[in-house]
Amino acid sequence: MKKLWMGLLAGMLCLSACTANPAPNEDENNAAKPAELLISAAASMTDCLTELAELYKVAAPNVTLTFTFGSSGSLQSQIEEGAPADVFISAAQKQMNALDEKDLIDKDTRKDLLVNEVVLITPKGNPLGLSSFTDVTKDEVAKIALGELGSVPVGQYSEEIFKHYEIMDAVSAKAVYGSDVRTVLTWIENGEADCGVVYATDAAISDAVDVAAVAPAESHKEVVYPIAMIKDSKQPEAAKAFIDYCFSEEAAAIFTKYGFALAK
Repeated sequence: MKKLWMGLLAGMLCLSACTANPAPNEDENNAAKPAELLISAAASMTDCLTELAELYKVAAPNVTLTFTFGSSGSLQSQIEEGAPADVFISAAQKQMNALDEKDLIDKDTRKDLLVNEVVLITPKGNPLGLSSFTDVTKDEVAKIALGELGSVPVGQYSEEIFKHYEIMDAVSAKAVYGSDVRTVLTWIENGEADCGVVYATDAAISDAVDVAAVAPAESHKEVVYPIAMIKDSKQPEAAKAFIDYCFSEEAAAIFTKYGFALAK
């Protein structure tokens, strides 16, 4: 009888332990696993995404965000060549469309995230007194800084604007081309060119430049920033969660702080 009671007691203790400490389910295991997200994003988003990453440490403490910033065209090429990436944020539809056509993004995750404006900037004080995009044809303007026309979205928007005003040939004769929009901004800050074309958000973060003119909406395609998950992402659930977070109120507050408008 004593052995019987001891057996029953051992069984009850085992059952109690199993009940108090249930085996974690698969979802809980996944949620606890650390993940590194590789995000390829347009150079013009450097500041806002760097700040967003700090907030995301609270929202998703197990996720580390690793950014590659550059021209959208260069990032597109890197992804096409197999460079690892989980999320792509482009400064134009063209580069996202190219990846979409090659079936390199998850189409269901593609969304328009932000909208920007294109502006003509000068070194601080606007020494040549420029007030419109057509002023760049003046004899006093010797050097115009632009993004590369083939791979940098701001360069493509610049070309559309100058063609709209039918002055592209005159501009080309004075143009120097940067590998991304931040290169153009730096040249103007340092006085290495008389004027340049960047996004409004880039001009807003610099105390060393003045905005001489804002490009009219009818002079170029709308500046829209699409976001999508790369189809071969190694962290699909984390990537989708980050994309969702980019549409949260917290993220919107940061984007608008840096001068972006939310896409509709």
